[in-house]
Amino acid sequence: MKQIKAFIHPHRINSVTEALRDSGLCDISNGSGCYNLTVSNVQRLITSVDPSQQRYSLDLAEPVVAEAKLELICEDDLADQLAALIAQAGKPGPGWIFTTDIQSATKIG
Repeated sequence: MKQIKAFIHPHRINSVTEALRDSGLCDISNGSGCYNLTVSNVQRLITSVDPSQQRYSLDLAEPVVAEAKLELICEDDLADQLAALIAQAGKPGPGWIFTTDIQSATKIG
């Protein structure tokens, strides 16, 4: 199994989740293809090229840029296809996709 993490512009996250559903590679409701799809709102501590994209975080005392972090678990053979699909649906806009191997997973319950 692999874990995919993607950091995407918040305005593009809907396009990405829609593309995952429409692809047939990731049946989120059935738990086949990919599992544990989550989306979180995060703040990146690096300033944006476009100053209108950043704001000042009082909690962090730093300028930040809002991003959406998408995480999912998938079978090894789907990782490259899902990463490419996320990259395509996340355009235009800056972002990163990380794919890592899961060495061990234990289901709770």
